[in-house]
Amino acid sequence: MSPSDSQGLDICRLVKTFDGLVAVDKVSFKVEPGAIFGLLGPNGAGKTTIIRVVMGILGADEGEVRYQGHPITRLESRRFGYLPEERGLYQKTRLRETLIYLARLKGLAPADAAGRVDAYLEQLELQEYAQKNIRALSRGNQQKAQFIAAIVHQPEVVILDEPFAGLDPVNQIILKEIISELQAGGATILLSTHQMEQVERLCQAICLINRGRVVLDGSLAEVKDDHSLSGQGEQRVEVTFDGSIPEGVDRWLAVLETRDSTVTGELKRDLAPTLKGLVDLGRVLEFKVREPTLEEIFISAVKEPEA
Repeated sequence: MSPSDSQGLDICRLVKTFDGLVAVDKVSFKVEPGAIFGLLGPNGAGKTTIIRVVMGILGADEGEVRYQGHPITRLESRRFGYLPEERGLYQKTRLRETLIYLARLKGLAPADAAGRVDAYLEQLELQEYAQKNIRALSRGNQQKAQFIAAIVHQPEVVILDEPFAGLDPVNQIILKEIISELQAGGATILLSTHQMEQVERLCQAICLINRGRVVLDGSLAEVKDDHSLSGQGEQRVEVTFDGSIPEGVDRWLAVLETRDSTVTGELKRDLAPTLKGLVDLGRVLEFKVREPTLEEIFISAVKEPEA
């Protein structure tokens, strides 16, 4: 194995079955060191199972997980931080002492644990709840508390399963800022979420899982480029006319949206003849190919196998 292959987090041909049902089917992908990587897929696709195998909660039937070229061991688990999809903080204990206790379990000295917990409580606006029992916190605040538990020991690898669930837009921004700070500090981050707009803003690369198999894998830019131009999805354009939208546009475009003098649609024919045909219909002020959103790619990729 070359030095370049020995870095990052490698998921290698994972297979996991439950009572004969294949939940994960030969899944492989690599999270480059220092990257924010999006693990995506519809409900039941196998994302959480993959994460639990990575964390050693479940054993794989086949394949392995490697970090920096070596199989992950229990000893290395302190180098990982994990926010599970299903929350599990002790409900009858006080928030601050619980977080300090969890930080101590990850190897922090008492003073370091207290200092980091207090800093994160302030950053996530939880200071007023420090001495309250966790069960007294709202769902969103419990989510923030569990996020602190996942990162308080400043792990090398951070695995976040639906981190934005239950959070309002303001707290989502705070979480994104901390995630970006972790990356700037050198952390490698595996992020699983259904919120495609968050993935577009944060992630450099993605892997889309459907029915336990990899559907798309690569850098975000590559995935968007391939989806636009390789025939995996219809190419979408936006055309602005001088004045009202003329009749006959639907001969060239499968119209998706109109507003004022602008029409958005998918090409029915090649780009060059479409542009000429639209110019013949009326004066075109602007014609641009619109990059597909990750949500559009997600929906298209998931529906394609079903069709």
